[in-house]
Amino acid sequence: MALAEAWAPSQGADNPLADVVAALNLRFADASALDILRFAISEGFAGNIAMVSSFGADSAVLLHLVAQVDPSTPVIMVDTNKLFPDTLRYRDLLAERLGLTDVRSERATRADLSEVDPAGMLWMSDTDACCHVRKVVPLDRALAGFGAWISGRKRFQSATRARLEVFEIEDGRVKVNPLAGWDAKDILAYAREHDLPAHPLVAKGYPSIGCMPCTSPVAEGEDPRAGRWRGQDKTECGIHIATHGREVDGSGI
Repeated sequence: MALAEAWAPSQGADNPLADVVAALNLRFADASALDILRFAISEGFAGNIAMVSSFGADSAVLLHLVAQVDPSTPVIMVDTNKLFPDTLRYRDLLAERLGLTDVRSERATRADLSEVDPAGMLWMSDTDACCHVRKVVPLDRALAGFGAWISGRKRFQSATRARLEVFEIEDGRVKVNPLAGWDAKDILAYAREHDLPAHPLVAKGYPSIGCMPCTSPVAEGEDPRAGRWRGQDKTECGIHIATHGREVDGSGI
């Protein structure tokens, strides 16, 4: 069955796309990240796939891999209007260095913000709601025209990702995680091998980088994500939990 024929909004047991995704996970269980991306971008979801990137601490690796397959692949960045200026400059640097020709910055609309965050200070009182209106809603809108998207999540990052599959179904589209089996050493080795520029904030103690008001440096020995929403019972922004009623403690890009 062709992937286009399997497409359906349902994620239930009767969804033929589930069988396709299960078969893909078997086929690519031991494949390299580059081979996974070659299939996803050039064959399985050709013309119907985008990459989502935060242009954060380790984003350069997956962006470099995607650029090797097709530098015209759409790359979506959610710009919350609260990002570090360093992140925006890093986005531009990587796009030029890697030859990416379709980097899209998506933001919440004025209408979105006027309802819940007209003063731009929602992050001070409700970080979950802020993440939802500034990250989840714009990303949903940006992905509306695609049947699949590429994520940089990895199994080693957290207990909730320990059983992460290379191919998943979420909100009726396929999510591809080509780096699922990579660890921190793999990321560092690849970046060094290809002389990829690091995010400038990494050297300043930011191993995980989000919005400026909600990200702080991490001390030696702390969890890499300890600087995200410090002091709160929150470690994720909400982007990767399935369905439009997704939980607000989902996984970062």
